[in-house]
Amino acid sequence: MKIIDSVRELIAYRNGLNPDLKIALVPTMGALHEGHLALLKEAKQKADIVIISIFVNPLQFGQNEDLNKYPRTLEKDIQLCKSIGVDLIFTPTAEEIYPEGQENLSKVIPRKKVANCLCGKTRPNHFAGVLTIVLKLFNLIQPTQAYFGEKDFQQLTLIRLMLKDLDLNIDIIPVSIVRNSGGLALSSRNKYLTELEVSQASQIYLTLMETAENIKNKLSILEALNLAKLNLSTQGFTIDYLEARSEDNLEIVNNKNSPFRLLIAAYFGINKTRLIDNLRVFNF
Repeated sequence: MKIIDSVRELIAYRNGLNPDLKIALVPTMGALHEGHLALLKEAKQKADIVIISIFVNPLQFGQNEDLNKYPRTLEKDIQLCKSIGVDLIFTPTAEEIYPEGQENLSKVIPRKKVANCLCGKTRPNHFAGVLTIVLKLFNLIQPTQAYFGEKDFQQLTLIRLMLKDLDLNIDIIPVSIVRNSGGLALSSRNKYLTELEVSQASQIYLTLMETAENIKNKLSILEALNLAKLNLSTQGFTIDYLEARSEDNLEIVNNKNSPFRLLIAAYFGINKTRLIDNLRVFNF
């Protein structure tokens, strides 16, 4: 396993690979957990070379967000990657990725309608930062396939649309959400929760499942969503959003004619940790 922290070395490594190989990229911000490992394991099964990037991207953090306290566990991450059999870890600094600074940088402009809803309402520049770093990594590494978790479903949708709009020939492979024994979606930010809060936060997933059943059986989508918001609010969650949206373009869904996603973001716990999750609703 190689560890590279410079763009020059990364390009040299990539240029030295057989052009016929299947190259997988798993972009991450580190603090790896079983959700990330699921991406790496899937990539190991389908690709010849697996590359993971570990980079806490300042471009996707807002002024009052947790860039400085975002968990960084590089040594542990390296050992986990080694246990999976990763071929290359790319661990650049912000100065290496943005040598002229973030203010002097061309950025990707996401589709406004898709980027400005859900998480984009309270994180206005977040997805421009995400798409910019993802595109830079795609250009540097030139993967044949890239792996993303379905937990960040809005991000996944925007990346797919970017590839379509910019004619990039990369297979985007989604990987299902990995959950703890209680159902809480795994996230690096779960480290901000106490042990008790981790247990209590499982109510998000349980509520999504209950909402899906309510929609299938008796309630309108709007009625089911309002009931879910009320239930979570009484249990100490501050709801950012809880909505039903189409899987293709995140249009608001008001009827039950086709599969859709329930998507949620909520703040919880003493540290007001922002948790996101989603659930596919189908088989009406």
